[in-house]
Amino acid sequence: MGEKDDSFFVSIWPLAKEAHAGESLGWEGMPEGQENRWKGEMDDMQKVLDMEKLIQLVADKQFRVLKEILSIMNEADVAAFLQELPMDQMTMVFRTLPKELAADVFADLDVDEQEHIITKITDRELKNIIEELYVDDAVDMLEELPANLVKRILQNASPGTRNLINQFLNYPENSAGSIMTAEYVGLKKTMTVEQAFAYIRRHGVDKETIYTCYVMDAKRDLEGVVTVKDLLMNPYEATLGDIMDTNVIKAVTTEDQEVVTERFRKYDLLSLPVVDSENRLVGIVTVDDIVDVMGEEATEDFEKMAAMLPSEKPYLKTGVLELAKNRIVWLLVLMVSSMITGAILARYQAAFAVLPILVTFIPMLTGTGGNAGSQSSTMVIRGMAVSEIEPKDFLKVLWKELRVGLLVGLVLGAVNFVQLILRYPGQWLVCLTVVCSLLVTVVMAKTIGSLLPIAAKRLNLDPAIMAAPLISTIVDAISLVVYFQLAMHILHL
Repeated sequence: MGEKDDSFFVSIWPLAKEAHAGESLGWEGMPEGQENRWKGEMDDMQKVLDMEKLIQLVADKQFRVLKEILSIMNEADVAAFLQELPMDQMTMVFRTLPKELAADVFADLDVDEQEHIITKITDRELKNIIEELYVDDAVDMLEELPANLVKRILQNASPGTRNLINQFLNYPENSAGSIMTAEYVGLKKTMTVEQAFAYIRRHGVDKETIYTCYVMDAKRDLEGVVTVKDLLMNPYEATLGDIMDTNVIKAVTTEDQEVVTERFRKYDLLSLPVVDSENRLVGIVTVDDIVDVMGEEATEDFEKMAAMLPSEKPYLKTGVLELAKNRIVWLLVLMVSSMITGAILARYQAAFAVLPILVTFIPMLTGTGGNAGSQSSTMVIRGMAVSEIEPKDFLKVLWKELRVGLLVGLVLGAVNFVQLILRYPGQWLVCLTVVCSLLVTVVMAKTIGSLLPIAAKRLNLDPAIMAAPLISTIVDAISLVVYFQLAMHILHL
């Protein structure tokens, strides 16, 4: 396909548009042998929709053909294509997009790309984008943009949109209110099924979802929920009050987004209504927003578990100074705390002088202890993240990890004892010292690794901070004390 010229786009395009419009391609009636050729060229049509071909169209300034192709692509794919272009070309291609598609694509771009486009387009184009954007997408964008662009955006928004955006901006960060959208279908319980369908047809085009609809009274108090499936399965004359589900799972605007995420996971929801303190429906959270939140929360936990401050930007778009700033704080903490290990070694340097062989086992003890503690902390942090473990379960966790640590420690100790006896024949007491230290270290590491995340939760801290680096530092210090104390008693140093 790479050898074909761009006239292929023009020759195949009427057929592609016909298919896109949902009409039959009409293979019937074609001359014999033409069907396979046309089907083959339709397959080729898919192949030319790759990035290189689209970029070549931009280079050749064939914007009419490019616009037709982009108009049938998914907005996420269009955004991915635009991100492959230099900023100036990206803006040029973006301005050729149809109004509705442009808003959807704009929402999928990164903040710096959105900022560049805003600075290049006219106020009229900006107004069209703002009015087409879902409110939650607009709010997410405004929270990241500089003040001068936020002011320009709000000036070009309609009064209704501006008031709605300002209302959403006032909700606490990372709350249900900050991630919800106001584009939902609200119905009355006195409506019949037929009236509900008519209402959805009139007003559903701009809503984020129409599958789940919410039933309210005159004061906008949430009374029930009804799905399109419920409407389809009931006669037209049935009223919504008779078929709606009054046991509504909902969230309050001030609830943390992690609580909302857990509610989606627990109840397998596609959308969740959000009410204010007086039970008035103010918005909904949809599953696509929750997927984004889950990704952000997972990334944040990974960064904390790796002893870094969370970053809101992708790695390749984060500056060197910001990356260093995010990492240096915990590195300083861990460096200072690791000095305790050095102090412990200095305290027991007399034991080294008497029996230098003791030093050779320190890396194995500290490494095994750190790894054992990290395993337990990772399991507990994961369990707390998915609400399998609560702080009240600390005794159950402690008892389980004590038994796990004992079993693991016995196995590791047995393996070590055999290889130590083979390497150091006749050094029975040294082998016993190392094996006993290893057993105690593993049990202790499992215990500490499981309890520290629970303690962090009790103190309203993120359990993820009690992960591998911090656990390893703590276990290293304690394991050395255990090791040398046992050595002094068993070997009489």
